[in-house]
Parts: sequence; structure tokens; C-alpha cells
Amino acid sequence: MEKTLKQQVGNCLKIVMFGPESTGKTTLAKQLAAHYKTEWVPEYMRSYLQEKWDNEMETISKDDLLPIAQGQIASENSATKRANGMLFCDTNLLELQVYCEYYYNGWCPREIKEATGNMVYDLYFLTGIDIPWQKDDLRDRPLDRSTIFRSFENSLKARNLPFIVLKGTKEERLHQATAEIHKRFRI
Repeated sequence: MEKTLKQQVGNCLKIVMFGPESTGKTTLAKQLAAHYKTEWVPEYMRSYLQEKWDNEMETISKDDLLPIAQGQIASENSATKRANGMLFCDTNLLELQVYCEYYYNGWCPREIKEATGNMVYDLYFLTGIDIPWQKDDLRDRPLDRSTIFRSFENSLKARNLPFIVLKGTKEERLHQATAEIHKRFRI
């Protein structure tokens, strides 16, 4: 199991879009990858759970957590090989851990917790909740956005990880993100 949750080292900066559901992470990851002409890693949990919903009309269970983690890491490792200097990750295993602990009263599989402690990212963009929540088959917590946002922010602070909170329209967020990348990494 642990080998399948091992992050590959690459010759690229790894930047994570991080935060609650429906806060523009996917949009921003795509925008940044297009702007910098590089790769982005889709959120594996979304495609996995959408397929489960479409086929079985069921939502996430504890049995889904490790397959989701394995799929996310496999996708990231594959994209790391193709990245052109930077890789933009639409979430990572720490996001999965935060959601596990939120939905399962502090519980998360040991393998995921251990894996998150060994992963390295250069920067996190914590996406604010100032944009409208949009309903879909998988989103279920429109009224918990503030609480969930604080959980994400606290997880970054507790680990002393580098992060910037992004707010505003998708254009404003892209501008904030590129300005921060240029400032931090002189790109």
C-alpha cells in the first residue's frame, strides 16, 4: 500500500489548489496550467465518486478512501513526468485527509495520514468561499463552508506549509496566483 501512496520527485515546482468544495480549484488549476503551458492534475476523487454515483447512486464510503488516494497519487506522479517546470494539482492527499477527518469525526486511514506527512509541495493556494456555491451530484455542504474553510486553513498552519488565500473572481484569483508565483519563484 505504501508504495502506491509515494510521491515521485520531479524537476518541477508543485503547487496545490486547496480548499472546500465549489471554491474554484479546478478552474484555477486549468487556468494556471494554460498560462504557464504545463500540466495540471485533476481531482481524482471527483471523477471516482461521479462514476460511483452514476453507476450505483451511492456517495463516498470509508472503503473508497484508499483507492481515491492511490488514484490521486498515480495521476500526480504521471503528470510530474510531463510537467514543464511547474505542476498544478487540483487538490492532493492532504485535502482528502481534511475531508476524512471532517466527515468521519477525526478519523482518517493511517496510510493516508502517513503519506501526507511525506509529501512535498512548493505552495498551496487556499481558495476562499467568497464565490457562490454551485450544486452538483457530489457537493453536499453549502452551509458548512466557513467551518470547512477553517479546517483547511488550520491544516496548513499546523504543518507550517506555505500558502496564500485567494479571493475574488476567477480573473482576480488568477492574477493573484500568477503574481505570487512570480514573486516567490522569480518566474
